[in-house]
Amino acid sequence: MRFRLTLAVLTALTAACGSSGTAGSSGDPSGSGKATISYAIWDKNDQASAEKIIAAFQQANPNVTVKLEITPWDQYWTKLQTAASGGAAPDVFWMNSLNVRMYAKGGILAPLDESKTQGLTPAVVDGYRYDGKLYGLPHNVGIPALWYDKKIFDDAGVAYPTADWTWDDVKTAAKKLTDPSKKQFGILAHMWDQGAFYPTMYQAGGEVISADGKKSGFDNPASIQGLEFWTSMIQEKVAPVAEVYADTDSITLFQSGKYGMFYGGAWLAATFAANPEVAERIDLVALPKGPAKEAVILLGLANAVSAKSEHPKEAAAFAEFVASEPAQKILADAGGGALSLREGTQDGWFKAFPNFHLKETYDASLPYGVPYPVSLNTAQWQDVQNKLLAEAWAGKRPVADVAKEIAAQMNEILAKE
Repeated sequence: MRFRLTLAVLTALTAACGSSGTAGSSGDPSGSGKATISYAIWDKNDQASAEKIIAAFQQANPNVTVKLEITPWDQYWTKLQTAASGGAAPDVFWMNSLNVRMYAKGGILAPLDESKTQGLTPAVVDGYRYDGKLYGLPHNVGIPALWYDKKIFDDAGVAYPTADWTWDDVKTAAKKLTDPSKKQFGILAHMWDQGAFYPTMYQAGGEVISADGKKSGFDNPASIQGLEFWTSMIQEKVAPVAEVYADTDSITLFQSGKYGMFYGGAWLAATFAANPEVAERIDLVALPKGPAKEAVILLGLANAVSAKSEHPKEAAAFAEFVASEPAQKILADAGGGALSLREGTQDGWFKAFPNFHLKETYDASLPYGVPYPVSLNTAQWQDVQNKLLAEAWAGKRPVADVAKEIAAQMNEILAKE
């Protein structure tokens, strides 16, 4: 689940911004020359690396104290929205590309120095631009990949996936790995945008949304083909029916040893490595290529700076430091769920999970990165997308009919942005 803002929330944020004090105030009301800034994140798994990064920043900037605030995911966005509406957002806080445009238009975020993105993956950085300005400095990257169960492949006498695999290879293997007598399926076909049906839409030569963000791509015949890649495997019974995922999430299902393949994030390495039995029998490879091209959706978290911060220079300096090479290396060496974004800093993360071919997957994926598709009001059209696609995944309606209806409703939403 990813929290997404609506236009109603934007209106509230904009109103709050207009009634607050001037952004970028004196920065040191006490006159002591010292500043304390707050840093809000949502993942406790990243606490250790965040604390090390803060310590390194404070050592280089002894007059600045950074206070870490960790709020669980299911409370983070509500808390941030409330604070931002009152003009009291944290000085620096985690932001995702689904929400950044809303917060930027609402006047909550301060624009950042574009030059600090040098050396960072463009497909991720591009997701944090709005109206010609940068409103978030990315610090990690999430890469979807094809995970596979080596034991199931071995038992079926099927060769492991390689970076050269295509859709046809996936479907052929899925048929051979499926064994009804064992209640075993060749692949999971969960309805997941970033790592599953968005990539296949692009791989077929389609798109989710036009480059200018003004038109839906769901009614493109190639996009429909990308969606049918998934529903066809459910129909052919090499993937379980959609209802299966209502009771158990796909990550847990894959670890059960009953599914040969799973489109999941490379970041799940930390989760899978925590279970030695699972880690021993699985591995991953870059997403298979489609009939038109290779494509993988790259989505990374960024640090945003509050436009209302009393310490704007210090806050911006900290956000810039987190994206710098020293901090990126600290993040990677922590061996958690997050992979640093800056090239040349990731070796520690790769080495933390020796059972998996992470570096090879990263190297094979990065050249084909596509930014996560968003617009100003992504929330509204994704709600339409998810509701209607669920009907196609359940076999209640043809994919083409559903996709055309999504496009029609999505275009109405986009026209109002």
